[in-house]
Amino acid sequence: MKEALGKVLLLPMLLHEEGWEAIPKEIDQWIKSCDVFFVENEKTTRRYFKKIWKEMVIDNYQWFTIHQVEEAQINNFIQILKSGKTIGIVSEAGCAGIADPGQLLVSAAQQLGATVKPYMGPSSILLSLMASGFNGQGFTFNGYLPIDTSERKKKIQQLEQIVTSNGIAQLFIETPYRNNQLLEALIQSCHPTTQLCIGVDITGPTESIKTATIQYWKNNKPELHKKLAIFILGK
Repeated sequence: MKEALGKVLLLPMLLHEEGWEAIPKEIDQWIKSCDVFFVENEKTTRRYFKKIWKEMVIDNYQWFTIHQVEEAQINNFIQILKSGKTIGIVSEAGCAGIADPGQLLVSAAQQLGATVKPYMGPSSILLSLMASGFNGQGFTFNGYLPIDTSERKKKIQQLEQIVTSNGIAQLFIETPYRNNQLLEALIQSCHPTTQLCIGVDITGPTESIKTATIQYWKNNKPELHKKLAIFILGK
């Protein structure tokens, strides 16, 4: 008799260390139902789980890190699913599978025909878009923009043109220590009347999500160094 496949639970993670109100109260039950965890950052996930479920014996579970998903890791994931175990996937911040390497594991689970259960948590992509006033019917998340100065300027102008022509909001992020440089590139590359939303420390006590013109941001530059930020061009 063929053994039943396990299932996959996509578990929410904090966006901000003080953003607990954004985490569903049922999170402890979801964690307890898992046998194995595939996580983007094992250290932070273990600490997060222990705050939720103080009695959890961390070493009773198998842990796999998914910062970069490789073929051997996908094979481990598949074998665990075939053994009937329940796997929890946790992104470093927000929703697993969204702007996250865990999507490759979810794809493998779908190809096997396993049940994938997504549990909603805070997503900087959705929360910033909701508060921006931009087009919620048509938007694109672009991830990271090019690091090269000329390529980045070209990309920014392409995104601005899409917004101008079609009204499709364009979302993107940067590593926290390069946020100020990205803002400066936006100021230098975009038309002064173009609208830019900057979301910072979303779900935290210092949260700020503000939409204004490029001209406004030029005259009122926020300090974004080492802060968790997301940027949206829109209209």
